[in-house]
Amino acid sequence: PFFDAIFTQLNCQVSWFLPEGSKLVPVVKVAEVKGPAHHLLLGERVALNTLARCSGIASAAATAVEVARSTGWTGHVAGTRKTTPGFRLVEKYGLQVGGAACHRYDLGGMVMVKDNHVVAAGSMERAVLKARQAAGFSLKVEVECSSLEEAFRAAEAGADLVMLDNFKPEELHPTAATLKARFPSVSVEASGGVTLDNLTQFCGTHIDVISLGMLTQAAPALDFSLKLFAE
Repeated sequence: PFFDAIFTQLNCQVSWFLPEGSKLVPVVKVAEVKGPAHHLLLGERVALNTLARCSGIASAAATAVEVARSTGWTGHVAGTRKTTPGFRLVEKYGLQVGGAACHRYDLGGMVMVKDNHVVAAGSMERAVLKARQAAGFSLKVEVECSSLEEAFRAAEAGADLVMLDNFKPEELHPTAATLKARFPSVSVEASGGVTLDNLTQFCGTHIDVISLGMLTQAAPALDFSLKLFAE
């Protein structure tokens, strides 16, 4: 849609030969754009940059989902808010095309209580209370925790989700199991240090969401080019 929008602004017509989300084996022709040469050249680089960036993220997301599903895990593979300033919509869209969850689109999608918020509020309980007051009945509240004790305090204070941040896999799963045994309705997210190489180690019965910042921060752009032909 972003590629289309750029050439629509230039009064050019785009025809796609493959549906969005198709897995490609290079080299393959994916689309044709018709219009005056000057207009095609004006749109070429910005359209290709957008397509390449979005497709790279979609590919990384699809790989992550495939890796996670290979273990039999059925939770959510998600991105994070670690997006390029001004390019969030494109990158979040790429996550969804690749089959991953975009987590929250912006700060209004869910209230996230992080370590800095706890310090600013004075305590975990006060931070969660203020977050719950701001969220009302319609938004979920998630709390970032670095220990089982913090996770218990967050759940007791009313968190809907608990993020177990930067836990090693061998610590993550028993912590999540203990938390769920006491608070079965609380969802658990694993985040921090997750890569495509170690993703399977974070998949487990008591983990509901695994988020990877690298899907938007480190995904390589795919190589697309536009070649001009006279009719």
